[in-house]
Amino acid sequence: MITALDHVQLAAPEGSEGLLRAFYVDVLGMTETAKPPELAARGGCWFEAGDARLHLGVEAAGDRAGHFRAARKAHPGLRVRDIEAYARRLARLGAEVVWDDALPGHRRFYSADPVGNRLEFLEPTADARP
Repeated sequence: MITALDHVQLAAPEGSEGLLRAFYVDVLGMTETAKPPELAARGGCWFEAGDARLHLGVEAAGDRAGHFRAARKAHPGLRVRDIEAYARRLARLGAEVVWDDALPGHRRFYSADPVGNRLEFLEPTADARP
């Protein structure tokens, strides 16, 4: 029986850890967590905030030209508090904020990390179903 979601892993190109740290820590306000030594040698980095844990793993270039390509639709949905203020923070720090009102009972917007991973940020509204 599934009891919880432990983490979400997103892909990143080799050598992008510095960009990822700057974005996930400085822009999103997450905390970097140490990877176990056995996994640290593979590259990438891990972040958390509250119950949300994101792992960014290094992935070999995916297209024929040898360029990394982030998934276009796949994304984590990250629940936030005071979404308007959070969106302003991201925009002020240079992240794109694209609002979407298609999910009933929620305010939400999309953004992307520096390597192109899609991120959804959402907050239930008063009329959200339990």
